[in-house]
Amino acid sequence: MCYRFITDRGNEVNTGSNYFKLSLIGVSVGAAVGTGYSIYELNKTTTHIVNEETSIPLIASIPPIKPSRQIIYENDKKELKLTLYQYQTCPFCCKVRAYLDYYGISYDVIEVDPVLRQSIKWSKYKKVPILVADIGTAYQPLNDSSMIISALSSYTQDGEASLTDIVKCYPLISFIDDSGSKKYDIMNKYFLMYNQKDPQRSKSQIDEERKWRKWADDVLVHTLSPNVYRTREEAYQAFNWFSETGNWDKLFPLWERYMMIYVGANAMWLIGKRLKNRYNLRDDVRQSLYEECDRWVKAVKDKSTPFLGGTKPNLADLSVYGILSSIEGCIAFEDLLRNSEINDWYYGMKDAVQNHKGAYV
Repeated sequence: MCYRFITDRGNEVNTGSNYFKLSLIGVSVGAAVGTGYSIYELNKTTTHIVNEETSIPLIASIPPIKPSRQIIYENDKKELKLTLYQYQTCPFCCKVRAYLDYYGISYDVIEVDPVLRQSIKWSKYKKVPILVADIGTAYQPLNDSSMIISALSSYTQDGEASLTDIVKCYPLISFIDDSGSKKYDIMNKYFLMYNQKDPQRSKSQIDEERKWRKWADDVLVHTLSPNVYRTREEAYQAFNWFSETGNWDKLFPLWERYMMIYVGANAMWLIGKRLKNRYNLRDDVRQSLYEECDRWVKAVKDKSTPFLGGTKPNLADLSVYGILSSIEGCIAFEDLLRNSEINDWYYGMKDAVQNHKGAYV
């Protein structure tokens, strides 16, 4: 099987030679070439030393946990058995849900206690979201929101490779950073693996989508916490909204819910102040949020279309919408609507996602 992806430095990278000679070899070559390109980008601007490369392994069994809810779309023909381990208002979890909902992909939800995290003790990866695919003989975890979206997009467009083979194109890399600490990253997570399929988009469109997906993760998301937890009162309001929208009263014991709200709110109020300095936000952090959202809206308006993807959202649209939807019930979001130009695009996206318009593409 031949895998390729479009880079921002050339027309395309071919990563294999025969269609069905050895599927696993084809995917492995694709992962190797893609990883080589990503490692080059990683090392180009830092002195990081890449040490190890591994793929996300299959898991033989996962402790049975009753889903918090099941999202079932009657017209879903993809036959994926997916379980999303999440925090309801985590921006990265909201990204994944926006993708699944827009394309009408069914999935179960397991709400993770953000303090104790009992429901993901089986996983070595301790962050959310974790998306688990039941492939019959085992379970295939997918980690990191951008990798999840890229892998699922590649899988649904390919139609031939298994999800497990697709996941091998997104290896986990460990490296030593400049301070001597060991870090981890997932390579190729903003790339789609096209195999022999025609992406039906120009290279510039693919590059633009990737650029703004990365901006959503590297810039936009870091404006949220300092704004949502700007004051202790706003932090309590946010966590009470998290409890309400996440149905914590039905999912967790009273003592645990109170701990999540009061410990979480105070912790995030303090952390938000540190994040403001780490990401060089303005003294009035609201201005940083407004400016970044207006930067995004300008990019959309420059295209004279409803979405960055044109008449239909692309993966960048879904990523930005998912991130912003995570604060929809917070005071910061109300202020954002009043002081930026995000409204029309945001509510256009909300309509597209809630009505699963990507299922009919």
